[in-house]
Amino acid sequence: MKAKTLFYCTECGNETAKWAGKCPACGAWNTIVEQPERPKGTGKGASVRVGMTRRRACPVTDLTADEEIRFPTGMGELDRVLGGGAVKGSLVLVGGAPGIGKSTLMLQICSKLCEFSKVLYISGEESEHQLKLRAKRLHVESQQLLVLSETNLGDVLEAVNTEQPDVLIVDSIQTLYNDALDAAAGSVSQVKDCTLSLMQVAKGQEITVFVIGHVNKEGSIAGPKVLEHMVDCVLYFEGDQHTSYRILRAAKNRFGATNEIGVFEMRDEGLAEVENPSEMLLSGRPEDAPGTCVTCVM
Repeated sequence: MKAKTLFYCTECGNETAKWAGKCPACGAWNTIVEQPERPKGTGKGASVRVGMTRRRACPVTDLTADEEIRFPTGMGELDRVLGGGAVKGSLVLVGGAPGIGKSTLMLQICSKLCEFSKVLYISGEESEHQLKLRAKRLHVESQQLLVLSETNLGDVLEAVNTEQPDVLIVDSIQTLYNDALDAAAGSVSQVKDCTLSLMQVAKGQEITVFVIGHVNKEGSIAGPKVLEHMVDCVLYFEGDQHTSYRILRAAKNRFGATNEIGVFEMRDEGLAEVENPSEMLLSGRPEDAPGTCVTCVM
């Protein structure tokens, strides 16, 4: 029996039964790609309702207005961009160009997080030995930091159930795949399905999940645009690889504002926070030089 296929828009994630040059939902051109339809059967990674219990609707008057539980990540610049710290049970997407320092940032905050929580770091791009060398260079060593080099979604969910971590870091979402789907890792259907599974883990088990994602040549996170709508917070880690400074900004934040940025400097021992960006930007400027001015450009 011939396998059925669907067509997805890489910009908005809209599904259509046939190919078209222009997406009928978002109007983007040449963004429709063909992907095999998700099979009806169950596979090792098909059970996505991990830790989810059946809940009942209740009146809004019975709900409490308690604030979300926040905790520090150990980096003040990141905490400010997140709105005052990471939120328990949230799903945070950290996007950026390859080699910009996303993995370094995530591994570096483990040093603080491991002081009061258990962290599970899933790496699909590096081996455990490579992570050990990076952690040694960043001076991150703790018994509370668990490392697993895995790309299969089913094995990742099994490790989460076994270890019961408080914080889960996935590096990266483009390398994760569900073996119940025939599509290759990094495809629209795989990225969408794996992100949905991680979201259910975060909400069902109150685990804070950080997901690393690469950006495409246009500067947006690779994969369907619906990926950014599924997560609670979208962070962009930007900068020129030929310079040492990096900027972290929030494009979406359900638990805070998006008008804050964090500035970091890449050094041999890792990322260092730049608490006074004005001093950094004005450094090297000659004093009382005629014909010069300082301005802000957006």
